[in-house]
Amino acid sequence: MSHVQLQFPMVRIPHSNGEELPVNPMLRSSRRQMRRSVRTVAVTVLAVLAASATTLPAQAAPQPTSASAAVQPSDGRSVTVHVGGKDVQVQLNPRAGIIPMRGQHTAPPAAPHQAGAATVFPPDWPTAGLQYRSGPVATAPKVYLDFWGSQWYANNPNENAVEGYLQALFTGLGSQNDTWSTVTSQYTDGHGNAPSFNGQVLAGAMVDTSNPVPVWAQQADIAAEAQNAAQRFGVSGPNVNIIVVSPSGTHPDFFPKHGFCAWHSWTGQVGYTNLPFVQDAGSMCGANSVQSPMDGFSIVAGHEYAETITDPQPTSGWVDPSREEIGDLCAWNHDSLVTLGPWNFAMQPLYSNRAGGCVLSSK
Repeated sequence: MSHVQLQFPMVRIPHSNGEELPVNPMLRSSRRQMRRSVRTVAVTVLAVLAASATTLPAQAAPQPTSASAAVQPSDGRSVTVHVGGKDVQVQLNPRAGIIPMRGQHTAPPAAPHQAGAATVFPPDWPTAGLQYRSGPVATAPKVYLDFWGSQWYANNPNENAVEGYLQALFTGLGSQNDTWSTVTSQYTDGHGNAPSFNGQVLAGAMVDTSNPVPVWAQQADIAAEAQNAAQRFGVSGPNVNIIVVSPSGTHPDFFPKHGFCAWHSWTGQVGYTNLPFVQDAGSMCGANSVQSPMDGFSIVAGHEYAETITDPQPTSGWVDPSREEIGDLCAWNHDSLVTLGPWNFAMQPLYSNRAGGCVLSSK
């Protein structure tokens, strides 16, 4: 049995009290169990901040062939994909929570208003609010990060920082001072059970280097990787969100060519998120929009995380009459710093039926 030690640079992370604290982000076990070339990462890691990272241009990649250029239809059919040395069957269900790149729509000019202590921003367009469609809701949400492909650490020196940053984000989400996630707690399932948070939502993370990521991975490839990761973690069901993070220089589901930053869907057994290396798209996917080049990762990943709580099996949970979800109605709308654990992250507001608009806190 072989082991590998993952090394991270010393970086500085912003503390919620405004100070910058020097931190060695290698707070994980110094030894990793290697199983089929998948490096499992402990979930107690602390943050690396992107403030120290620089935005680099994406590497040039071959264009898709005409045979593979069409986006796969999300029609619910089952397909079999060979991944991780085995055949994995998944469903191609609708892509939901598709975050358009910045500039494709703008937040409304109307002024925010106060609802108690909360500042309420108007949604991106008029809505009747979120309505329940009888499907599952994640009442005990857990996130599993899957850093996909042998290209990790090979294309972009920022990839180490991204890995630590996302682990820190989901360590902070669900923590005692997280009043951002609890905006989702007003949206109950058919039995009246609400999403609850009793500690970090990050339940596992791995770097899957068993095979290179297809440069132009399609939905079936991403879904199969998510299903494969879920099997490795031994999890399934609507409480689970497998976030498949692709390395720099790759184009999952034709990112950024098709004008989106991320989306989420359902494999038939588990919820998953397609999270490209959004820093490759620069400011179009949120880089430097609030405090640092990493802002896009927390804004975009947070958007999809909230939607996999309220609508894990799209679109059978909480959506508005136009099938827009809790994050869609507030995308790129007054993004701000939110304190999660001891650190501040750039986050977008979420739609609150109670407040009648977009809020950054349930309080």
